[in-house]
Amino acid sequence: MAKRAPRGSAVEVRLEPEDNQRLARLCGALDANLREIEGALDVSIARRGGRFTVRGEHAQRAAQALEHFYDRASGNLTLDDVQLGLVEFSKKQLPAKGDGPQLLTRRSDLHGRTPRQVEYIENILAHDCTFGIGPAGTGKTYLAVACAVDALERDKVKRIVLVRPAVEAGERLGFLPGDLAQKVDPYLRPLYDALFDLMGFEKTGKLLERGTIELAPLAYMRGRTLNHAFIILDEAQNTTPEQMKMFLTRIGFGAKAVVNGDVTQIDLQRGQKSGLVEARRILAGVRGIAFTQFGAQDVVRHPLVARIIDAYDKQPSQD
Repeated sequence: MAKRAPRGSAVEVRLEPEDNQRLARLCGALDANLREIEGALDVSIARRGGRFTVRGEHAQRAAQALEHFYDRASGNLTLDDVQLGLVEFSKKQLPAKGDGPQLLTRRSDLHGRTPRQVEYIENILAHDCTFGIGPAGTGKTYLAVACAVDALERDKVKRIVLVRPAVEAGERLGFLPGDLAQKVDPYLRPLYDALFDLMGFEKTGKLLERGTIELAPLAYMRGRTLNHAFIILDEAQNTTPEQMKMFLTRIGFGAKAVVNGDVTQIDLQRGQKSGLVEARRILAGVRGIAFTQFGAQDVVRHPLVARIIDAYDKQPSQD
């Protein structure tokens, strides 16, 4: 229980019952957690024992955050936990843990952390084809992979197919040594990372060996029909309109497709149209297809990332 009392322009918080171990976990090593709260909410925090004095425009919200994290500090509380919790606190409509669809993955704490993320998961579960469009860090890829793992665990699909176009992000990498798998591996690494986090290294490795999970460059999709599969096309802004049409027509019976991308980070050659931009225009309103548009407010990464995205969005184009 916490007691709050406004004092001039400051808010004083007293966290009770006072527990030194919980307070230590709340503050973090060298007060790292407190510094994270200060930076995210633009406040200053002074502490003496279980008494905290918070100053700043968002002092009340920071006081709520302190109370929330103190409750959670009865168990382990990491800097990552604080950063993710602050993302939720920054939303005016905070989705409560346990609200929205529950996905069957190794991560028991997995849930939509913003209203748009909850909508995105619901769209994936309810539609055969879902588009997730928005900036980096909004959970497009991670939540799509989580839905794919959930569908596989519940035996709703027989396999997962994860696809990315092999387009360099602004650099020219030149010749890459190794066989084809080694050449395309860097492009598919974010998908591997999500699978490892959601299923574990050992289980993911076994399913990859069996072919239950397949990771492939987009070019390998031509001529295939994917039945009873959960198919994810990531970095779709780097497809051409022809590639996008080819991918979407691979959807077979009992299949579900998710297409993700950020239309502000197109790495195609100048003058080449993006298949994701064209698909958004052509397929809007088509029954059975859902679009989720993410924004900077949906970024679930370090709080600085959302501010960086906002700053770039406000900067006029130099083209």
